[in-house]
Amino acid sequence: MATPEINSDISLRAGTTRRQFLTWSALVGALAFTPQLAGAADARAQSSSPRDYPFTLGVASGDPVPDSVILWTRLAVDPLAPLGGMAPGFVPVGWEMATDDRFGSVVRRGVEIAAESDGFSVHVDVRGLDPAREYFYRFLVGPHASPVGRTRTAPAYGTPVSELSFAWASCQKWEDGYYPAYADMATANHDVIFFLGDYIYEYALPTAGARGSTPYPESMKHEAGVLADYRDRYALYKSDPNLAAAHASAPWISTFDDHEVDNNWASAISQDDDDPRQFLLRRADAFKAWWENTPVRGDLRPKGPDMKVYRRFTFGDLVDFSVLDTRQYRSDQVNGDKEAAQNAASADPARTITGAEQERWILDGFDRPQSWKFLAHQTVIADLAQVEDGERKVGMDPWSGYEASRHRILDGARDRGTKNVVSIVGDIHRSIVSELRRDYRAGDTRDASAPVVGVEFAGTSIASGKDGAEVDATGRGIREASPHVKYGNALRGHVRGRLTHTEWTAELRTVEKVSAPGGVSKTAVTVTVPNGRPEIQL
Repeated sequence: MATPEINSDISLRAGTTRRQFLTWSALVGALAFTPQLAGAADARAQSSSPRDYPFTLGVASGDPVPDSVILWTRLAVDPLAPLGGMAPGFVPVGWEMATDDRFGSVVRRGVEIAAESDGFSVHVDVRGLDPAREYFYRFLVGPHASPVGRTRTAPAYGTPVSELSFAWASCQKWEDGYYPAYADMATANHDVIFFLGDYIYEYALPTAGARGSTPYPESMKHEAGVLADYRDRYALYKSDPNLAAAHASAPWISTFDDHEVDNNWASAISQDDDDPRQFLLRRADAFKAWWENTPVRGDLRPKGPDMKVYRRFTFGDLVDFSVLDTRQYRSDQVNGDKEAAQNAASADPARTITGAEQERWILDGFDRPQSWKFLAHQTVIADLAQVEDGERKVGMDPWSGYEASRHRILDGARDRGTKNVVSIVGDIHRSIVSELRRDYRAGDTRDASAPVVGVEFAGTSIASGKDGAEVDATGRGIREASPHVKYGNALRGHVRGRLTHTEWTAELRTVEKVSAPGGVSKTAVTVTVPNGRPEIQL
């Protein structure tokens, strides 16, 4: 068998001075071609000292395209110590990618610089890969080898794809419970995994929660507000072994929701009534921490308080996933941001949840030739109505508080004759399967003026909301007042999906408890949507 070509790369972070470059390029150049970099992972692991092991936050890959994928790690020898226990400065990090998990066939290798200014995070854009190909990767620092990660490139644009396996998750509040859903997810060898928001929570951590008493650093005893606070929360969350296993199992495509910054924030508006100038500084720090801790491309790196994260991923001729940002460009919530009756304020056509530019981009995506059009985003498009004191009320933070945005997007899909429109979301800490319609206010979903345009699957939380229940009072109220809702469940878990040209099959995977470790996942329900017909088949 021919020896594969090995491509070596050396990368430096933006902002490196010429003197730093000359110093580090000499060291990195020597390291890049040192025989140790090709040594066996087992030998490295055996020589590692737990006291200075730098890969305590695991490894991840993300943003797969046909010829490239991002590899990520963040160095920390003591995750909750200042700077993660790292000495100030820079650390050269070797990396390798192979076609086998024993690295007998290495196809790419190089050295990246982990800088203190980026929280010692590393984002390697590995290029020149084969489409629709499984790869394995690892990082190397001194005598230490990271865990081995598995990743996969996307099929080439327009090429025939018979099947795609994927999953999604959201909302993993640390103090509310453990993460058994990720242990289940890690065993599935998905082609891709989506994370749809609330990776961390900004709140002050209680002295005791579902995970018991933890000696948190001072930064977690108050609400996160500056870069160090947000970095510490990511380090805490990433210390969970099940989350680390899920990250290492497949490439992730990620977006954020509100708690990565501040609960229910909208554009430059904080729900804490912060001065807008101060909030933008806070948002800049929160965005920087998100980028540092997420396997995304370098062009997503924030510019102060601005970070363009909406982007599209295509898998052959099968599906487009349009990944949205419904926080950064939205109008402020109306009606006090409470459960309220829809009115002229919630229907105001001048208000938006996506911003005008992103809205045009979403509509343009409906014209593309792929069989399925998925919107992967934060919160529900469908009304989840309940009747309180005889009045129909909905949330003002989801799309139900932005009716004109919903009309423009779903009318655009209908007018283009777009089939197979699917919305996948998180946020609401319950599983909800519902029909997508431009209007629900009449209460009669058989109304011909509001035909079914697509389907929506809200996946439950990983841990947020604690154990939950199969059926709770909120779920019953939604079902009674929302005839377009076909299924609901308020246990914790995630969603597995299998997509073909014929149908989409989704398994809602739930766990009975997250208040104790070791929970077992099961399939609560399997939902099928046939090609060309927005029908929910349980």
